[in-house]
Amino acid sequence: MRLILTALLFVGGLFFIINGLSFLAMPQSSVGSFGLDAVGAAGWSTIRADMTAFFVVGGFCMVWGAWKRAGDMLLVPAALFGIAFIGRLVSLIADGAYEGAAMPMAIEAGVVLVSIMGNRLLPHHKVEELTS
Repeated sequence: MRLILTALLFVGGLFFIINGLSFLAMPQSSVGSFGLDAVGAAGWSTIRADMTAFFVVGGFCMVWGAWKRAGDMLLVPAALFGIAFIGRLVSLIADGAYEGAAMPMAIEAGVVLVSIMGNRLLPHHKVEELTS
């Protein structure tokens, strides 16, 4: 069970890191599948910065937590994707449903579930142990 969980965290984290870096390197080809559009340089800057930060930090913490068997690192992606899930839920209530709304919510809920399971099943370390 721990091996499967660790593999899910590691592979999922790599996917999110690559996804985040694609927003940094070529945001024009990444925004369409997320329903985003930018207005001018400020819009592209915001997409590059915020989407890259969200996915790279979340993915990095998943990979690091899996690699180092550090359950405490997995609270970061659980929080990030949990807040994203809540934002989508609020949007469903406030703005209504749209085609394809279930898939990103399912992915976010899955990341939260796997991250919390990893937090509970993988050991916790002192910060000094994680850096060595």
